[in-house]
This record gives sequence, structure tokens and C-alpha cells, in this order.
Amino acid sequence: MNVVDSSAWLEFFAGSANGRLFRPIILDIDRLLVPTIVVLEVLRNAYRQRGVGGAEEMEAALVRGSVVPLSPALSMLAARLGVEHRLPLADSIVYATAVAHDAEVWTQDRDFEGLAGVHFFPKR
Repeated sequence: MNVVDSSAWLEFFAGSANGRLFRPIILDIDRLLVPTIVVLEVLRNAYRQRGVGGAEEMEAALVRGSVVPLSPALSMLAARLGVEHRLPLADSIVYATAVAHDAEVWTQDRDFEGLAGVHFFPKR
């Protein structure tokens, strides 16, 4: 299973060089988990930059995978992992989602660099 961080989704939608790296992972919808915090972060950015029309296209893509809601159990795991690895709030939820589902994280966010199960690609 795969969890794609917000930074990677944004690069995918931008069609950048890094976005092309994340494309096969995002298009493998049978193995794609999408934390609700990623939906929020990506769409918030989309509404700011592209307006409603651009955001609707992104909405459809984000929910093709299995959307993982933030449950109390996942929140508790995110709190522990966030403190343990010094992750910001949203990143701790993304990482906890991956850990809870034995999935790998795909990202270009340096906060994840060096963590187990993470495929980190520096932003170009």
C-alpha cells in the first residue's frame, strides 16, 4: 500500500519532474491510501491557486484511492509518532496512516527524510 504526501500530490498536479516520479504511485489506485488531512491540504492549496474549477478536478483524483479518515486510534498513533519523530501535525497523521496500514510514504517533504518506509525525493 502507498500513502502520497500532500507535497507529492501538488507536484503531480503541477506536472513537474518530481510529479512524474509520483505519477505511477498515484495512478495505482488499488494500492493508494489517501489520509483526509491530505485531501484538506491539497484542496486548500487548489482553492487558493486555481479556484473552484481547478479544485474540482483535484477532488476527483484524490478520492479515487481509499480515503482514510482520522479516527481516534489513528490520532493517538499520530500523536505518539509525531513526538517521537518531531513531525509537524499533518505529517504525523500522514506517517501514522502509513504505519497503521503497513504502507509506504511517497514525498518530497524533508520532515519525512530518513524515516522507515518513506520514499523521499528532494524538491527540484
